[in-house]
Amino acid sequence: MFGVTMAICVFCASSLKIDKKYLDLAAEVGTELARRGHTLVSGGAMVSCMGAVARAARAAGGRTVGVMPRVLVDLEIADEESDELIITSDMRERKGVMDTRSDGFLVLPGGIGTLEELFEIWTSRVIGMHDKPLVILDPWGLYAPLRLQVGQMYEAGFTRPDVFDAIAWTTTVPDALDHLERPTRPFTPRAEEIGESTPA
Repeated sequence: MFGVTMAICVFCASSLKIDKKYLDLAAEVGTELARRGHTLVSGGAMVSCMGAVARAARAAGGRTVGVMPRVLVDLEIADEESDELIITSDMRERKGVMDTRSDGFLVLPGGIGTLEELFEIWTSRVIGMHDKPLVILDPWGLYAPLRLQVGQMYEAGFTRPDVFDAIAWTTTVPDALDHLERPTRPFTPRAEEIGESTPA
């Protein structure tokens, strides 16, 4: 028996050229989300990882909410089987709806769109705009260079010491969801980092 149910936003790929292991990972996430009683919030596509996570969630009895800008309805093929499909005017509105409809964020391997979503949520959490949990699920180390680069940015003074306090890095689906389900304390930037210059 699991605790309080959540609406979990999954950021993931829409590419059709990726290895099957990424689709299998997305499907595993969807199945486990539903098994734990959570609602899936996603980008609303029926292709690639977005489609895989949504189909698996529904197959396991879960509820899915898809959010897609009108310009991508034909390109990414909107998931008409979503329990709720929200069509937005543009990408900015899409991200805003996904943010407000979600209690936590799970980032799977993906491309530049996934990175954009990750960085917006990560930055806004670091500067104290929200305290929703943020987790990366990276079984094969795709984001290892990114983690190293952010560490180098910290060493060079471009970002705050608490940048890694705002995010969890995981390699298995159960561990990722366990992190999302843990009670979170309000995330407040460290006092020594607040001043005229507050790098993210």
